[in-house]
Amino acid sequence: MKPTTRRTLAAVVTGVAAAVGVAATPAAAARAVPVPVPLGGAETALGMELPEVAGELPVPTAGAPEGPRYVEGRLLPERTLPQLPVRAGLPGVDVRQPLPHVLGDDFDHAGVDAPAAGLRTLAPGLSLDAPLTAPNPEALGLPSPKLPEVGVLAPVVQTVPVADLGVGPGL
Repeated sequence: MKPTTRRTLAAVVTGVAAAVGVAATPAAAARAVPVPVPLGGAETALGMELPEVAGELPVPTAGAPEGPRYVEGRLLPERTLPQLPVRAGLPGVDVRQPLPHVLGDDFDHAGVDAPAAGLRTLAPGLSLDAPLTAPNPEALGLPSPKLPEVGVLAPVVQTVPVADLGVGPGL
């Protein structure tokens, strides 16, 4: 292939990749998808006030794993199977429930608002080393045997969920 053909092909592939990246950005920007629960028809059919319910479903996004770390004296990198980070959220809910004046005339509705909370996770990983040492110059460049090393990198889950409970007139 001629160098000009290679450059042209590289420019076309770069342009297509940029266009796909721009087109995918709005969908990836949404952290949670709202999910309304329509109960208006049931209110009309039953002739009573029903709770208002809405929810949010998080959109998980995978991150880039940390690359392997090479350590002096080991044949394999420190993280043979790296941990994959995934960001998402816990589902959110917003509920407004009518009360039959249990707490008095000023308190006829109760509401619970639990927004989608951020969730950060790391998948389990694996770190292992071969049963040989690095080449030893004193042994004519041959590696020496040693015990193999295996380590499991524990998974990580981090989140801070919140919820608000309110009681009042006509929430």
